This record gives sequence, C-alpha cells and structure tokens, in this order.
Amino acid sequence: MTDHSTFPDPVYKQTVLAPLFDGVKTHYATHMAAINRAHLVMLTETGILPREDAGHLATALQQIDAETDLDALTYTGEHEDYFFFVEAELRRRLGDLGGALHTARSRNDMDHTLFKMALRTRAEDMLARITTLTDALIIKARAEAGTLIVAYTHGQPAQPTTFGHYLGAMIEVLIRDAQRLTHAIDTLGHCPMGAAAITTSGFPIDRNRMADLLGFDSPLINSYGCIASVDYVTGLYSAIKLVFLHLGRVIQDLAFWSSFEVGQLYVPNALVQISSIMPQKRNPVPIEHMRHLASVTAGRCDMVVNTMHNTPFTDMNDSEGEVQQAGYAAFESGGRVLDLMTAFLPACSINPDRVRRNTDAAAITITELADTLVRDEGLTFRQAHEIAAEVARSLRGAPLSEGFATFRAAFENAVNRAPAMEDTAFRTATAPETFVARRDRTGGPAPAALDAALTTYAADVQALQARAAQRISRVSAADTARDAAFAQLLET
Repeated sequence: MTDHSTFPDPVYKQTVLAPLFDGVKTHYATHMAAINRAHLVMLTETGILPREDAGHLATALQQIDAETDLDALTYTGEHEDYFFFVEAELRRRLGDLGGALHTARSRNDMDHTLFKMALRTRAEDMLARITTLTDALIIKARAEAGTLIVAYTHGQPAQPTTFGHYLGAMIEVLIRDAQRLTHAIDTLGHCPMGAAAITTSGFPIDRNRMADLLGFDSPLINSYGCIASVDYVTGLYSAIKLVFLHLGRVIQDLAFWSSFEVGQLYVPNALVQISSIMPQKRNPVPIEHMRHLASVTAGRCDMVVNTMHNTPFTDMNDSEGEVQQAGYAAFESGGRVLDLMTAFLPACSINPDRVRRNTDAAAITITELADTLVRDEGLTFRQAHEIAAEVARSLRGAPLSEGFATFRAAFENAVNRAPAMEDTAFRTATAPETFVARRDRTGGPAPAALDAALTTYAADVQALQARAAQRISRVSAADTARDAAFAQLLET
C-alpha cells in the first residue's frame, strides 16, 4: 500500500517533480545563479543585509556553484526543486544565515525572471538566424535580378518576373517577421524581480538595480502583472510561429517549382537524394524536411500559446516549468529550418530552358500585349484585353511570339482596321524581357526598381542587427557589472 502521508507521493515525484527538477537544472541553473548574485548585491547595497553577512553568503554561493555537479544531480524528494536544493546548501554551510538570501523575493518573481532570461537568449539566436538568412537572400536576389521565372497565381502560370523579384517578396516578409520578433524580444526586457509573491515587499528594495544587474532594460512596473501576465510568452511564440508559417508558403513553391512537370528550379546534387530502386529519380528531400520542420515549429508555438488559454490571471503552473521547457523545442526545430534554408536557396538555380518553355506554352506575356495596344494603338484596356484574350485562345499551344498573324486577324476583327504594330514590334512586346523591363515602378521587377528595393532591405536588416547588438551588449555589460559587484562581496 502506498503511504500518502509523506511528501512526495511517488507517482507525483515520478511524473511531475523529477522532470521539473531536471528541467530547472538543465535550463535555468546558470540564470538562477545570476539572480542569486544580483539579489545579494542589491540587498547589500540597500542595507537590507549587513555587508559581513553578505560576504559569507557570497562565499557560500560561489562554493555551491563551483562544487555542484549538475549532470550528476538527481531528484531525490529531499528538496522540492533545484531552488530549494541551493537554499538547503546555503543553510547547511551557514546555518540560519543561509535563509537570509531569500529576503524580499519569491519563487514567483524569480521564476518569471528565469523564464525571460532563458527566452531572450534563444530568441536573440533565432533572430540572428533570420537576419543571416535574409542577408543571404539579398545577395542571391542581386545575383538573380535578371533571371526570368514564371510567376504563378492560383497554381497556374500568370506573368513573367525574375527570381530576384520573387526573393525580394520573401525578404520583405522575413524583415517584417524579424521586426515582430524584435518587438517580442523587447517585451522580454522588463524585469519581474522585486514583485516578490504578488505585491512587492516591505523592504526598501531597488528594482531598477536588479534590472540593471540582470541585463534588463527596466523593471516590469505592476507587481501583479510580473507574476500573472504571460504576454511575453504568447507574444514571443506568436511572432515565432508567423516566421515558419510564412516560410512554409515559400517552401511549397520550391516543391512545386522543382517538380518534373514545372522544373524551373534546379536543386544541385549536394541537396538531392536518390531512390533506392528507381535510378532516374532526383528527390529534393531537403524541401520536405524544411516543410515538415516548419510545420512542427509552428505547432510547438501553438502548443505554448494554447496552453495559456482560459487560465486564471495569476501565478500558476500552466505558464511555467513544463510548458516553458517544452516550448524550447520550437527554437531547436525552427533553427534547423533557418539554417537549412540559408544553405538551400542560395545553392539553387533557375532552369532557363524550362522557364522559356512554360512561358511560351502559357502565353504569360500577353498582359503586356494588351498594355501595348492601349499605349500605342489608342484602345481602351477592355478592348485590348478582349483582343489579347482572343489571341491566347487561338494559339493552341504555339508560342505567343509566333502569333502575329493570329493577333492581326483578332485586331482587325475587333477594331475594323489593321494594327500599326508590325511583326517585329509584336515580338518585342510579347518578349518576357520586355515585360520585366517595363515594370519599372516601385516594387517592380525591372533592374532599377529591384535594386532600390534591395538597398532598402539591406538597411532594414542592418537596423535590426544593430538593435539586437545593443540588447546583447546590455546583457553582457550587466554580467560584467554583476560579477564585479559580487567579487567585492567576496572580499568582505
């Protein structure tokens, strides 16, 4: 019979407490040490703890950090979690003084601070991978600025553009995604320490000093919100989800473009796997891995956000321990997608023969024929559109460039006169190069327009990287300042 009078119940120990203990020592031990040291410095500077006592606590903390083998540490039930293990070690070494470190703080404000510190490191890394990908795509877009492709709408050939122009659209979305992620990272920059359990403390704590020592921008003001609000979690994972939802759409295009039937994207041999039985197969399976990993990442983000749904607006485990740790898997799978995409897309190329074949077969330059009739023949767009549509219907698979006779007949039938356009002008008007060159408005695929856009994108990425560098520098400077202040306590 199980003894239910002694904590912890063995099943509760196995299913909850032991996994949480392992998660804390794996993900948060370093951050907890930083909080302990910063809190001790703050308690000393504010006079809440005598300097001599602080010196003894500092020495004991340093010894515990140096002597504890985290990998060998297992949950025994003796201490509820890793926090209590450290506190028990302090009391074992210092007696009652070991309990003084917890003055004016709670597990509540500590936990949310730990989570933010763990998230900001991972989020900065993900942002760096996104901007690295974006930089690589800007380089690729410049190199492919004149490379024609067939653009599709509703799964059907639509108009010619360039690979560089397509990549420019992808870059714009990535930049907006990075900006959303940056805003979410900024939300992590407000420190919960000092909120204690719910309502701050009766001791004269210095919340700004704690924020500075831990590399935060400022304290999170409302103490109830410090322990109850989880928008820093939901906002961050929502921003991350959008990155991979949007990348998934591009990945779908890559799969479509590289199919045998379309064939406009060539994937090099280093990124192609062969069939075990069919010798003719070239399987671009990295595309499939990017697709499923992007979906897995989006799903992991949904898991975190959805766990917060219909939870009370207070401190509760639904937003803590296990869900926080489970969410870190999104950074792992998402990082793999970003790294693979950074290697994959720059290595791919466009098959010009297949692009030309599909361009001819689908008559995708015919919009420019209609536009030319408006400009040069004085027709209304609807008149011109109807003539162009009749030409498209009459081609029967022949290339549009060879359809002058068909065009002339359709024009004369509609307008009751011969067109001024001759065969040479017709071929020029229906050439994909002409189509692209004439789309020279802001955001278009023409060389000057695309170059201007790519210059803007590069500046946007540099701004994001500079802002990230400032945040990372702030954390690094805080580490240095905290270590220096803690070292002074050791000299007491």
